[in-house]
Amino acid sequence: MNLNVRIEDSVELNVLGEPLQPCSHDPLTGYFRNGHCSAGPDGGAVHLICIAATAEFLAFSASVGNDLSTPRPEFNFPGLVAGNRWCLVAARWAQAHNAGKAPRVYLRSTNKRVLDMIPFEFLKACALDLN
Repeated sequence: MNLNVRIEDSVELNVLGEPLQPCSHDPLTGYFRNGHCSAGPDGGAVHLICIAATAEFLAFSASVGNDLSTPRPEFNFPGLVAGNRWCLVAARWAQAHNAGKAPRVYLRSTNKRVLDMIPFEFLKACALDLN
């Protein structure tokens, strides 16, 4: 177990101002492949939005040059299928949103740093984890 990653995760916050919750361990996601949409100690990682992949979104992403469905074993990437949770790059989510293809999001697993790029209202409108 990498204690540095665990400590890092515990101090990062989600868009609700709470401790960042895991997004997915199967498939293992996040820029740091730690299951969290972590920005990292320098805040440089941009895989910040925890999504629920859909067939429509995966087709859109492939059509704009980011094929997330094809397995890439050389990168230990199994390929996504509809229903998978995944830490998505903020700019890709914004692009999909502008095209009307944005996947739904898990706010408790979406990093607060994304609010520098995407308004909370947009994310909240696509939230899966609000009552």
